[in-house]
Amino acid sequence: MPGSSRPYIIGAFILGVILTGAWSNRPSKSRERKRQAERLAELEINGDIKEGIEGCIGRTPLIKIKSLSDATGCEILAKAEFLNGAGNSPKDRVAISIIELAEEQGLLIPHSGDTVYEGTVGSTGISLAAICRARGYKAHICMPDDVAIEKSDLLLKLGAEVERVRPAPIVDQKQFVNLARTRAVEHTADPEKKGRGLFADQFETDANWRAHFTGTGPEIFNQTAGYLDAFVAGAGTGGTISGVALYLKQRLPYLRVVLADPPGSGLYNRVKYGVMFDSKEREGTRRRHQVDTVVEGIGINRQTRNFEVGRALIDDAIRVNDDQAKAMARWLVEHDGIFVGSSSAVNCVAATKLANSLGPGHRIVTILCDSGARHLSKFWANTEPVGGAEDDVDLDDILNA
Repeated sequence: MPGSSRPYIIGAFILGVILTGAWSNRPSKSRERKRQAERLAELEINGDIKEGIEGCIGRTPLIKIKSLSDATGCEILAKAEFLNGAGNSPKDRVAISIIELAEEQGLLIPHSGDTVYEGTVGSTGISLAAICRARGYKAHICMPDDVAIEKSDLLLKLGAEVERVRPAPIVDQKQFVNLARTRAVEHTADPEKKGRGLFADQFETDANWRAHFTGTGPEIFNQTAGYLDAFVAGAGTGGTISGVALYLKQRLPYLRVVLADPPGSGLYNRVKYGVMFDSKEREGTRRRHQVDTVVEGIGINRQTRNFEVGRALIDDAIRVNDDQAKAMARWLVEHDGIFVGSSSAVNCVAATKLANSLGPGHRIVTILCDSGARHLSKFWANTEPVGGAEDDVDLDDILNA
């Protein structure tokens, strides 16, 4: 062999050894699939993949309502609770809290026929219906027959049983909340019905205010970096305003917490004067129906545990009438493209009134509860058509209506 060819032969031999080793050490298909699975698992842990519809509850954005902020000189911010992913309202937080607590206590077993019963004017029932489906339960909702029909239609589409009943005061055992409690007891006692009945009891359960103490309150604090002067919210059960107040006040003792209250509700006077009383009815004569209002979801004429838990932390109350709420809803569409329901409109009127009383330079947070889509047949049906001109609605006229 000529000496000049020897280096090439040795080089070829070494290269062959290297290539053979590399080929023998190549990852097998099963090993590659395992690595892909590990990468996917890492994405699930560290990425932005939610665990079911329940994973879409909470962490809602805080948005600046530009038109109201510009008009008042204050920064008016709104927690967009209609972006919760199950029932599209703050009641998603309450519903999952109630169900998880019942599961921990062994009161609910998935796919056993267990049914959650609740009396509601809509939002809590919708949240419960959606989450019950996700967790393997049934939902039975009792509601007044004068609430917007789209709410019961939505409940039926979510597979809930719906009982629409005549509006009645809480002393009547056929009142919608009392009826839901009765239905839960009847279910559990009936040997021919599968599973058990659980009364959600949103007005009295601690799971309600705690959902906002552990969720909504901390989110607001973090999103504002602890810089806010006031929190404004209406109250139905009272869980939102109590839970948020309990969390924020211990960190921001000078924060003003203000109740927004619609016509016919006794909460305004409960805060202002310590008496559960509305000017349109005498104390102790609650066998009549609540005073008519197009506002749904907030306002009540009785004390609830969830409201009383935080009542001492509520500094003031602002009354908002139906005309103001309807005009504000229209204003928000025309100026900000925000389409909300009646309770959100009440909150925004109260937040704007508070901003004017505090003066420019303050930061106020309120709640946008749900979309106007579930208020079309009642609240929005009584609202003036949305126009195209910016001056179709005058803000001073709204506040002074």
